[in-house]
Amino acid sequence: MHLNARQLAFKTSLPVFFGYLPLGISFGVLFATQLSYSWLIAPLMGVLIYAGSGQLLAVSLLVSVSGLTEIFVAMFLLNARHIFYGLSLLKAFAGAGLKKLYLIFGLTDEVYSLLTSRPRKANPSASEQKQEQLTDFYITLFCHAYWILGCAVGAWLGATLNFNATGIEFALVALFIVLAIEQYKALQNKFPVIAGGLAAGIALLLFSASQQLVVAMLLVVIALLAQYK
Repeated sequence: MHLNARQLAFKTSLPVFFGYLPLGISFGVLFATQLSYSWLIAPLMGVLIYAGSGQLLAVSLLVSVSGLTEIFVAMFLLNARHIFYGLSLLKAFAGAGLKKLYLIFGLTDEVYSLLTSRPRKANPSASEQKQEQLTDFYITLFCHAYWILGCAVGAWLGATLNFNATGIEFALVALFIVLAIEQYKALQNKFPVIAGGLAAGIALLLFSASQQLVVAMLLVVIALLAQYK
């Protein structure tokens, strides 16, 4: 059965819904219970920042009263990989007009995986290319909507219901553990794992709590660049 771009995008993006909703709710609850801002800021962060690990990290850093410079550096390093996502899909997004800006903005890990794993024609015609880009746009839009919904539901629950949210901040740690395991399984390379562990240990032993994250991430970047060279 032939599916139009919107139907195909919804069907393709549905697995992301079941991942984004609980993680978005975790972020929203954490935001509303740990910070004194209006719960509406949480879905607004989902609209403007749209980075699950980055948003969870921002909450953790705001709770620890970190400076804006540290938050900026940490979030930039954490999400710098998205620059390369956009570069690798410039050909697929060529001629998309203003949609290209949103397509690049919305390239999360999960969206990138969906866009690069779905079948495409090797040499599409102009009309086929436009149809592909429309499908990509709707996939990105649906996934973004799932994340915003999760952030809003979680923040509303955290602001209106009284319950013990102790431990929910571990969602960030759990997310990074899963990402590290998935990356190791895909690359089968122990060096990044070892470098990350050593960098974290050095930062933990030699630097204050407010500096540990940035220092550890910088050490990892230096180690990876040295190995690449």
